[in-house]
Amino acid sequence: MYSRRSFLKTSAGALALATWKPTWLWADNPFDGLTPLGRLKPRPSVAIAASPLSVGYETLDRQHFDPTKTYLHAAQLGVKWARCQTGWARCEKTKDRYDFGWLDEVVDGLLKIGIQPWFNLGYGNPLYTPKADETAVGWVPVFDDTAMEAWKRFTARIAAHFRGRVRHYEIWNEPNITNFWKPGKPDAVSYVKLVEQTAPIIRQHVSDAVIIGGAFAGIPMDYIRKCLEAGLARHMDKMSYHPYRPTPESGYDKEVRAMRELLAQHGGATVALWQGENGCPSQKGGAGALRDMDWNETRQAKWLTRRILSDLRLEIELTSYFLIVDLVGYRGSTNWKGLLRGTDYTPKPAYFAYQNLCALFDAETRRADLPVQIEDEKVVTAGFQRHGEPLYAYWMPEALTKDAPPRTVRLALAHKPKSPALFDPLTGQIYKIKSFDALPLTDYVLIIADERVFA
Repeated sequence: MYSRRSFLKTSAGALALATWKPTWLWADNPFDGLTPLGRLKPRPSVAIAASPLSVGYETLDRQHFDPTKTYLHAAQLGVKWARCQTGWARCEKTKDRYDFGWLDEVVDGLLKIGIQPWFNLGYGNPLYTPKADETAVGWVPVFDDTAMEAWKRFTARIAAHFRGRVRHYEIWNEPNITNFWKPGKPDAVSYVKLVEQTAPIIRQHVSDAVIIGGAFAGIPMDYIRKCLEAGLARHMDKMSYHPYRPTPESGYDKEVRAMRELLAQHGGATVALWQGENGCPSQKGGAGALRDMDWNETRQAKWLTRRILSDLRLEIELTSYFLIVDLVGYRGSTNWKGLLRGTDYTPKPAYFAYQNLCALFDAETRRADLPVQIEDEKVVTAGFQRHGEPLYAYWMPEALTKDAPPRTVRLALAHKPKSPALFDPLTGQIYKIKSFDALPLTDYVLIIADERVFA
């Protein structure tokens, strides 16, 4: 599975990667003294049977990027899921006349490369909410009976149209914040009413539909509690949320535990959690969450490894990175969270980091209770099993807007691999481990497993 030659052949952005070096390479290299074994070979999405890893294809209802320019790289990324927004306003521009052609192209384009779309159903439609702009982003139909009946018709038509191609439907986006719950104020009971009236229509047309509720901005515990008290768990199969934060681990264990406890208390013990939208900018400024912090492309890549492993570590059923490409012109600026650069659709370091994680963390890698003894209490660890072999991830949960100097650490593993190797997802490089007494410790994820796991 690993060789320098095969990596250079299979990676569409090999030249870009070859000219990029993580910032620590300009100072102390934490891998000095380790013997390189080669690089991990990426796996295209079509070669992966199943995976919990997703990527965002949001905002196509507003035509913020050209999806056809992303498919070559998306095909080689290794994700199995893509979140797509349905855009009621783009699908119904004349009352009761529906055109799903643009969305057909996206759905079919993704399916062709081995990626399963899942729908975020929304937003509003200026035909029924005249005060809204042409995209009606955030304009919810619950405040008007005529708009609500039109929403139900749209829901029925889109569910029937995509039956057999899409079965996962997330209802609305970030209903707990004002920007996405217009023209009124966010209200949990009203959101549950929207789900209650929408979900049965989807199920009527898609017998095996999976309904995803929530899509919460952040993890708003009080709002979530009110939704569950109003009966949300009765209508959904999954609950999603968007935990934007500069340090992915910050408070996250406690919040996930609290969400699961609330679900169990309100009839949702079998409802799985989906991390449905989360990303990090590759530079300071622009638009969207986390924009005012000191980011660069290397820090974005580090953040991604920690976001994904934080979710897998807590057995979040699906985790989705926002998004495939920078949104140039988004709200008059640029949202820099893309895996691809919005100017020319070339891969950033974060793309390669995600590609490497996708190759290892498909459905055949499962969370496992594998104890690790470590001398530094600040180190985060997670154990997995892949093909019967133990796999360990570990990292420093340091702030990512500063470059923490690499260190060394001594690890004691309960189940030590026979031929241990260390994997760096930022570069794809695999190293032979001769001793566990002074392993590299970085502010992004490193992985230990038997050499056979990487082969």
